[in-house]
Amino acid sequence: MDNDAFDRKLVEAAFTLIAERGWRRMSVAEAARQADLPLDQARARFPVRAVVLLRFGLQADQAALALAPKEGPHRDRLFDLLMRRFDFLQTHRPGVLALLRALPAEPCVTALLTAANRRSMAWMLEGAGISARGPLGRLRTRGLLVVWLAGVRAWRQDTSTDLSATMAALDRALTRAEQVEGWLACRRRSAAPPPEPEPNPPEAAPAPAG
Repeated sequence: MDNDAFDRKLVEAAFTLIAERGWRRMSVAEAARQADLPLDQARARFPVRAVVLLRFGLQADQAALALAPKEGPHRDRLFDLLMRRFDFLQTHRPGVLALLRALPAEPCVTALLTAANRRSMAWMLEGAGISARGPLGRLRTRGLLVVWLAGVRAWRQDTSTDLSATMAALDRALTRAEQVEGWLACRRRSAAPPPEPEPNPPEAAPAPAG
């Protein structure tokens, strides 16, 4: 079994345990046992529990970027990539929801996920053909993080099979983001970019990226 397959099995088992027991009672060792994986390799690949969340986010990004659209408006490409991330979250929904419920009492985990999600959003921008480099790229990344968190809030309440409420919320958030001058502009501007909006207080989605 290669490392990617190992990680997928352990992360899946870990999120099953999170759904059953909560974040605090999940252990990497128990997840490895549940998945019938060798403990020594689990120790090497997942030295601390937080790595489970980072690997989960990486897998979400890979699921989105594997079929990244190459044509169409940049906004539509972003929408498609973000919805692919939500499709990945949906396959682990009980565990993700349990983790989100635990975050208010886990400030360190929340900070970790916020930073990782910011990296993920940079990858989503690049995947949509929008630069995430430089001052304007950092502005776009922070703006897209706000969009993502708005989608997460809708996704938590969305019980539809097609995630229609999530799609609607994501569409509205992208529309608001477009109204920020230069946020989705793919040309270099001579004027300084507008001030960076601060994301909402930590409600980090557990799909960070590397």
